[in-house]
Parts: sequence; structure tokens; C-alpha cells
Amino acid sequence: MGRGRVRAALLALLCERPMHGYEMISELAERTAGTWRPSPGSIYPTLQILQDEGLVEGRVEAGRRLFTLTDDGRRAAPSPDGPRPWEQGNCGRCPRPDPCDTELRDAAAQLLLAVDQLLDAGTSEQKVRALPHLTAARQAIYLALADAVPPDTDLSDTGPPPGTASPG
Repeated sequence: MGRGRVRAALLALLCERPMHGYEMISELAERTAGTWRPSPGSIYPTLQILQDEGLVEGRVEAGRRLFTLTDDGRRAAPSPDGPRPWEQGNCGRCPRPDPCDTELRDAAAQLLLAVDQLLDAGTSEQKVRALPHLTAARQAIYLALADAVPPDTDLSDTGPPPGTASPG
């Protein structure tokens, strides 16, 4: 998401109630079904800019920095009657996140965890055996994007994904 979208989202969230930075990250992730989870590296610098502009105030409460809108911030915030910045989907290309996005992200995260474990603890022989499975998964994803193969097709010998050069 662009910098302007982060700014608008933070102002819109703070219209609802005071929040701390990680709460804003969690709220945005929840409201987009996990498709947009801005990093602290985008949230906190944006909050600092909003403070410098006099649109938000930060105060420490219970050991956390709690942010609230100023009067100028309420005037600068997006209208609550219009679409919320997080409802504009993937950079505005789609109106709502696909419900399958969360499942797909979870499956990808689980796969990456397994690969990390293999890299940390696997033998060279195990890594060699795993590589064709990762290659097949990547190829299956590209084929699914191209609507080229039914999902139950054995892809172990399909070669590189469409549009890529074959090795050699």
C-alpha cells in the first residue's frame, strides 16, 4: 500500500478511538483479512509525520505510546461516509480482499517455515529430495494463474512455468 494510504488509514482508525501503533497494525490486518499488515517501519514514521504536522498527539499511557487525533487531525481524516482506506483492497484494484487470501497466505507461511527448518536442520540429501517439490509447487502456482492445468494434475514432469526459459 502506498504512503498516502497508510496516512489515510491511520487517520481513519484514530477517528474511532485512541490507539497505539501495534494496535493499528492489528486492526488493519484484521479489517483486511490479513491481506494488508503494515510493518512498524511504515506505521511509526507515518505517526511521527502526523505528529509533526499537528494532526495527532502521542502520550505514554500504561507504558505504551497512545495516539489521538487533534482537531486538525479530525478535519484531515477521510470522511466516515466514504470508503475506508483499508476497504480499497489491493492498492485499489479490487473492492474487497478475497476470502481465500488468508488461507493462501497461511499455507505459504507454513511452507516457508518447513523450508526454514530444512535449511537449519536438514541434511544435504534431504535438501536435494525437497527441491523438486518446491519447484513443482512454484510451477503449479504459475499454471494455476494461467488456468493451464486442472488442480489434480501431476505436475512433477511439466517443466518450467509458461513464459520462462528451460534450463540448459
